[in-house]
Amino acid sequence: MKDIEKDICRIALVQAGPVMFDKAATTANAIRAVEEAAGNGAELIVFPESYIPCYPYGMTFGFTVGARTQAGREDWKRYYDNSVVVPGSETELLGEAAKKAHAYVSIGITERDEVNATLYCTNLIFTPDGTLAAKHRKLKPTGAERMIWGDGYEGSFPVVETPWGVMGSLICWENYMPLARAALYAKGTSIYLAPNTNDNPEWQDTIKHIAIEGHCYVVNVDQYITKQMYPGDLQCPQEIAALRDEVCIGGSCVVDPYGHYVDEPVWNREAIIYADLDMNAVPMSRMEFDGVGHYSRPDVLKLSVQDN
Repeated sequence: MKDIEKDICRIALVQAGPVMFDKAATTANAIRAVEEAAGNGAELIVFPESYIPCYPYGMTFGFTVGARTQAGREDWKRYYDNSVVVPGSETELLGEAAKKAHAYVSIGITERDEVNATLYCTNLIFTPDGTLAAKHRKLKPTGAERMIWGDGYEGSFPVVETPWGVMGSLICWENYMPLARAALYAKGTSIYLAPNTNDNPEWQDTIKHIAIEGHCYVVNVDQYITKQMYPGDLQCPQEIAALRDEVCIGGSCVVDPYGHYVDEPVWNREAIIYADLDMNAVPMSRMEFDGVGHYSRPDVLKLSVQDN
């Protein structure tokens, strides 16, 4: 791995709920969070999966096996209208915010393709000069997510060179894909971003394993969503009524290259969580295990990645 330029990375994890189905208001909230985090010294600011315009937890959009509904189509069209074209006005505003903050900003969006009508679960990374440096589309939406998001197929594993080493991301259950993780490790990832909407206890075991397997920092950023955040005029009130009051309870945290919490997970509230990452821990942790280096066997194991 390349020599790091800066030993300490001051990071902010934005555990928050969006203004659901409203990309303009959620983008404005994101910009305010970037400003607040930068004011507290953050050099890397990370948001959850599909923060703009929202992760539509619990909604079916009228899909059942072999059938759809007109009401579901209307809710989906509302989601479509509030999804983000890349590049577009929202990415321009976010890039300006990153530049003003002089910070790296990672944020999850639902992306609307500018040519076709397909939506994608996408993560964006902006650099401190405001450049959109990486766009990663979730490779395989999980379960019923496949009814609203297509498979990611371009720029599968983009990474960004930072003063603290290489940074890349996989979204939510992509992190259960062993070969996807290996592809990110193979690029020398030191800061591994894992934006998600996953608050079960087993997920904490997953991110600890990834940190140990990759000997990297794993940044786990989840949302905090309540039932009251859903618009009252959706076409599926029965689906919203069936949700628990706290729909997603967070658990955001950072895990170090040895599998230990840098900060304990934060539950049941919105928060901006700060942590200082000592990047010297990454190469030191790889002394006895480097999964894509001296602990690999390229003579018997090879990974082929279509990454264009």
